[in-house]
Amino acid sequence: MSQMTSDTEMKKEGVNQNLKYMSLVTLTAQNALLGLSMRYARTRDGDMFISTTAVFFAETLKLLTCLLLVFNAEGRSVSRWWTSLHSTIVLQPMDTLKVCVPSFVYLIQNNLLYVAASNLDVATYQITYQLKILTTAMFAVTMLGKKLIPSQWFSLVVLISGVALVQLSDVKESKSAGPDQSKLVGFSAALTACCLSGFAGVYFEKILKGSDVSVWMRNVQLSLLSIPLGLVTALVKDGSAISDGGFLFGYDSFVWFTVAQNALGGLLVAVVVKYADNILKGFACSLAIIITCIASIFLFDFSVSLQFALGGLCVISSIFLYGWQPQSKAGTLPQKI
Repeated sequence: MSQMTSDTEMKKEGVNQNLKYMSLVTLTAQNALLGLSMRYARTRDGDMFISTTAVFFAETLKLLTCLLLVFNAEGRSVSRWWTSLHSTIVLQPMDTLKVCVPSFVYLIQNNLLYVAASNLDVATYQITYQLKILTTAMFAVTMLGKKLIPSQWFSLVVLISGVALVQLSDVKESKSAGPDQSKLVGFSAALTACCLSGFAGVYFEKILKGSDVSVWMRNVQLSLLSIPLGLVTALVKDGSAISDGGFLFGYDSFVWFTVAQNALGGLLVAVVVKYADNILKGFACSLAIIITCIASIFLFDFSVSLQFALGGLCVISSIFLYGWQPQSKAGTLPQKI
């Protein structure tokens, strides 16, 4: 009996190890591909798609995916699935309205990320967006009362220094640099998106911890509210462009691929992240930054200066330093879905 138990435990440990490595590959690919895809989609030749419609479609796809996941969680029973949706969303309107706040914030954030990707080279964008670690930590301390240990505070200082070095460097992309691109606009959009990401992530965590509603059902609520807001945003901001070219102007298979990444990337990370510890997540994020920089050299004729390299190294080091602490000390900061 003890031998059988030992064999079972060994097999389970082997499965967990495989899942950890799968998590590493998935997190790395998701982090690197999304930035590269968004940059390429916004700088390539041809008709330019309307970014606000892309955000709308991403929320629609996310809603359909989460509805399917809730259906699967309810034993694939239509009656139980419908009852669960009705009792959670319709019969608890105030609870649903609470989700309006992160829903609206995430919508603005997603639109700002397209602005950032349109104005910053992909490597700078990828590194700058790591400031969401800082904003999430700050909101977690102020809103949830979490405690950061000294090494984490130091890592945040290193993070800020690294991003500052990257922003002040004179790197550029030869292939995609255009006269209508502004580094200031791109940085402002990325920085605002980081602030919104930190606030919405912590607020969403607070909602999740304050009830027994599943994360998939919460995401159904998020998307149900984001879709009409996204439609209104698209019509108000780009109404004339939509009227002239249509809602799907500039769309092709690559744009749809980018939309799918935006919609499903966070959900995919939410599934695999439970198998990855903080060190592994930091390694995946750091590896994604390195891959992005290398890919940018070949895809966008990106030039790397010594100052940029030092800034990138500081950011990567800060990611490792922040996540190095044991779970009991570091706490768990929210993962955006």
